[in-house]
Amino acid sequence: MLNSKMLKQFNKAYEDDALKAAVYGASPVGLVVLLYEGAIKAINQAGYAIESQRYDEKARLVSKTIDIIDGLRESLDLQQGSEAAGNLSDLYIYMKQRLSIANLKNDLEILAEVRRLLETILPAWQELNRSSMSTSTASNAY
Repeated sequence: MLNSKMLKQFNKAYEDDALKAAVYGASPVGLVVLLYEGAIKAINQAGYAIESQRYDEKARLVSKTIDIIDGLRESLDLQQGSEAAGNLSDLYIYMKQRLSIANLKNDLEILAEVRRLLETILPAWQELNRSSMSTSTASNAY
């Protein structure tokens, strides 16, 4: 699931050393959770930047969010032909398009729309991460 391009995008998205350590210590599903959380945080900060008329900062944060979503999309295994992977790929493309429009128009509503989409899907990834950690812990106990 992790390739060198994804790791570069993780590094770009997470410049903080402590967070970088968490990224490199996380499971593949845990990385997805971190990326979703990072995208949501960047969208929130982009909204604040628009409200403060700091458009250069807004552009940087929207670009960061697009990079994160691009990393999520690239991590999908579309070769397996999974319907879920195909649907997520389409959703990520849609989010990137919407973010580009939000960036051009300084549109807080579009930012909120993409944030809501991410927040809707995030709990499923968090639950999958908890389940995989529980299974891993249980199997390591023996």
